[in-house]
Amino acid sequence: MLKMAVLVSGGGTNLQAIIDKIADGGITNAEISVVISNNKNAYALERAKKHGIEALCISPKQYESRQQFNEALLAAIQSYQVDLVVLAGCLVVIPEIMVKAYPNKIINIHPALIPSFCGTGYYGLKVHEAVLERGVKVTGATVHFVDEGTDTGPIILQKAVEVQAGDTPEVLQRRVMEQAEWEIMPKAIDLIANDKIQVVDGLVKSK
Repeated sequence: MLKMAVLVSGGGTNLQAIIDKIADGGITNAEISVVISNNKNAYALERAKKHGIEALCISPKQYESRQQFNEALLAAIQSYQVDLVVLAGCLVVIPEIMVKAYPNKIINIHPALIPSFCGTGYYGLKVHEAVLERGVKVTGATVHFVDEGTDTGPIILQKAVEVQAGDTPEVLQRRVMEQAEWEIMPKAIDLIANDKIQVVDGLVKSK
């Protein structure tokens, strides 16, 4: 059984998609051990509690330095002996000490088709604003392993989503979540939980 820690910052819609897929069998051989947020007011924490999942707030504001926060976050995750760390709308920059502690065991969902609209400064609504400003016709979402860079780790799954006339960043964000993020994040977890993929020379391959 794959044990997961899910890191969130906001509403937790991707967390809910994971919870729902575990419940309906879309994700097998996996369970969420803990949900951690840097934001004590994140609705994602309430979602976790409603489903009987431990929910913690670990915020940089609680610590004198970023290093202390990073160490506390890593210690909390390690205390649950998880096999996979899932970034589901997590706006905290993952520290290098965590990447080194969990090589190819941290996954992230990015609301664009990497390598487009990714890297420093591209997150949340900012991605969708940039897509619309450039007149892009097709966007989507990407699930990837996390490495020391920003959105540079091996790509696991991608799904394209059409940009429609009259889209606002908020409308496009919702469509990308519904049509792509909520599908490929659970699917990626299921592949990992059932040992169906591996990283070879920096690329994700089927086993």
